[in-house]
Amino acid sequence: MFDDFDGPLVHVADRDTYDGATDLIASFGSAADIEAAARADACREMGNVLQFARWRQIERLIPLLMGEEVIGTLH
Repeated sequence: MFDDFDGPLVHVADRDTYDGATDLIASFGSAADIEAAARADACREMGNVLQFARWRQIERLIPLLMGEEVIGTLH
């Protein structure tokens, strides 16, 4: 099923994760994942584990949203 896809599959926990990714894409374009990584790193430095995990999830979601290929099942 996913023979042609070599990236990680991403679980989108909630609408906030999707909205965070699309907001960064709108603001930063192709550098959105870099911005998400920077925000995750800043949260880790502050000891905010929950926000660190959120930004990492957003960082992984961005390339999937920006890609042309459909990944997963279609409903």
